[in-house]
Amino acid sequence: MTLTIDQEDDEKQLLRKSVSDLANKFGHTYFRELALVDGRAHELWEALADGGFTSVNLPAEFGGGGAGITELTIVCEEVAAAGCPLLLLIVSPAICGSIVSEFGTEEQRQVWIPRLVGQAGRRWKMAFAITEADAGSNSHRVSTTAVHKDDAWLINGSKTYISGVDEAEAILVVARTGFDEERGRGELSLFVVDVDAPGLSKQLIPTEIVAPEKQYALFFDNVAVSDDRLIGTAGQGLRQVFTGLNPERITGAAMLNGIGRYALDRAAEYARGRSVWDVPIGTHQGIAHPLAEAKIYLELARLMTTKAAHLYDAGLDAGEAANMAKFAAAEAALRCVDQAIQTHGGNGMSREYGIASMWGMARLLRIAPVSREMILNYVAQHSLGLPRSY
Repeated sequence: MTLTIDQEDDEKQLLRKSVSDLANKFGHTYFRELALVDGRAHELWEALADGGFTSVNLPAEFGGGGAGITELTIVCEEVAAAGCPLLLLIVSPAICGSIVSEFGTEEQRQVWIPRLVGQAGRRWKMAFAITEADAGSNSHRVSTTAVHKDDAWLINGSKTYISGVDEAEAILVVARTGFDEERGRGELSLFVVDVDAPGLSKQLIPTEIVAPEKQYALFFDNVAVSDDRLIGTAGQGLRQVFTGLNPERITGAAMLNGIGRYALDRAAEYARGRSVWDVPIGTHQGIAHPLAEAKIYLELARLMTTKAAHLYDAGLDAGEAANMAKFAAAEAALRCVDQAIQTHGGNGMSREYGIASMWGMARLLRIAPVSREMILNYVAQHSLGLPRSY
């Protein structure tokens, strides 16, 4: 039995068990086999949504769970620990849900949040499009533009590595709507765009990641959206984006923690059962110590993730903790997966044992949504007071 890490109350423990029980009914074989045949995890998502788990952090007045990012991290971790790390759990409720809840008008909240929850027979997922080939981590260089003309915004440009567009009904798009000459930076705005909007096209980006959710390049050719699709204030999009990026980093860390738990659980089970020279291989310190070390790093990452989630839910500055949690969880998850493969020996690369297929997702989340290098830049500048390096 996994011990809780933050003195979780009965409600959170029940949430953790409920999500775990549900996700384990599907398991990694379901997840992996769907990915290998280019399928999508619709059944798992619908089951989670039916339980209220995909909207646990959304406002109760619009049908959501009324809880916080702390509860959503539990959902993300437990689903991943069952071998089913769903990227859209990070994207739709954590990023898009947080931004719309915080900055949407009352009318927008009444429209979009019930759809994300799944009320009135309409259950939507929302993708998030900020990344561009020539901007990278520098969001100020976003070149996709939105120009207001004749009571509409015309969006032109492209985005890359956008997750799950083919499963979503709408996309929260970051576009440049002006330029601050004094600061030399683009002024950004956020728009909700239907995935089937005229002028919007997508192209699959083949990757080595074993996951049902795929990556796409998006192309906007005079995609028109009405004024009611602008979220928040025009030109203030970067500040609004960061409201979604801390939840993204925290839930991404939670997913990585779940991947680490999944890998370690299987490694420990294998080390207890696999015997060579008449004793379980886990008897040997060459096997036991690396697994124990990975466990220590994993639990430290889980603690920082919990701290970051609690800070965010309390309305406090969670930037440092969110970045540290993402960094620590990515390093820990990769350590866990790699050591699980090593513990299994040749079997670690066998599809039957379901370990190597988790490596791609863990490695992706070490790069995105923010790279370890940019996190180190953040900590150096904001935590240590060192001169800015970029």
